[in-house]
Amino acid sequence: MKMTFRWYGKDEDKITLQQIRQIPGMDGVVGALFDVPVGDVWPLDKIMCLKKEIEDNGLAFETVESVNVHEDIKLGLPSRDKYLENYIESLKNLSKAGVTVVCYNFMPVFDWTRTELAKPLYDGSTALAFDYHLIEGKDPQTMVKEIQASSNGFSLPGWEPERLKELTHLFEQYSDVDEEKLFENLGYFLKAVVPYAEKYGIQLAIHPDDPPCSVFGLPRIVTSEKNLARIVDLVDSPSNALTICSGSLGANRENDIPQIIRHFGKMNRLAFAHIRNVQVHEPWVFNEVAHKSKFGSLDVYEMMRALYDVNFTGPVRPDHGRMIWGEVGRPGYGLFDRALGANYLCGLWDAICRENSRK
Repeated sequence: MKMTFRWYGKDEDKITLQQIRQIPGMDGVVGALFDVPVGDVWPLDKIMCLKKEIEDNGLAFETVESVNVHEDIKLGLPSRDKYLENYIESLKNLSKAGVTVVCYNFMPVFDWTRTELAKPLYDGSTALAFDYHLIEGKDPQTMVKEIQASSNGFSLPGWEPERLKELTHLFEQYSDVDEEKLFENLGYFLKAVVPYAEKYGIQLAIHPDDPPCSVFGLPRIVTSEKNLARIVDLVDSPSNALTICSGSLGANRENDIPQIIRHFGKMNRLAFAHIRNVQVHEPWVFNEVAHKSKFGSLDVYEMMRALYDVNFTGPVRPDHGRMIWGEVGRPGYGLFDRALGANYLCGLWDAICRENSRK
């Protein structure tokens, strides 16, 4: 595997590339162009500048998260074709920079949803949390204001202010879009884009819905092993691949993450892995915790073991971390706890490799 770390760029992230480079076992950075509006072409010159900046700090730039899908594509509007052309052009430019994995999602309106960005935990740290009880009966605009007020002044991926200004209109547009229609629109996207991704040597890796349940009545389809199987069947190509996010899928205890990894890994459809732990209290009530298995509901060792068993050689990153040791930063994306998470995952990987070398 290749250990990676998500980075929001020198203008948007208080964490530096040099700090990331000092995390033991760190191979690369998962980056993106956050200043390019959703739906526009990613300019090659900006991509190459990002690549040089990362590589000058001794890290690889091979994975992007995310080339976001324009809402018109998810809605299936007539205007989607121009955005598909732009998406394909962005993939072409990314391939010229040596990018081989592009993570994206197909979640309507919100890329992810939490009801708390700094839930206090037993040890005084804070973490992202979701409680459907707190969302029932709440107006989406109210939740958006609460989340933005808790962001510590940082921009939040998937919560772009210019898009959320159109929130009421977006909900009106989605009133006639159910899960079947969303699957249909995803199929249209994949059939248009995957042949070019294959041509350019890129694996498109769809990210699970976070959380994997309906929020404010919006449809969700990337939620389970059954639905993941349906997605990879939409276009039979290794470039139609998956990001396995343990925290997203793991919020539903019915999802067996090691089984999902083994199933799709053997099919060569696993391109990227986000590994984190969550503590699930009841259906759709959970909070994030330290990566170590004992603190949450997921068996992180078994997930890493599954990646080893399918000979996974792609990027892995420690996903959301807690805020610890007084750090103030972008919720879920501080330095300290994610660095600890990376070391925990690397330690597990080293132990699993050594165990098997003796057999």
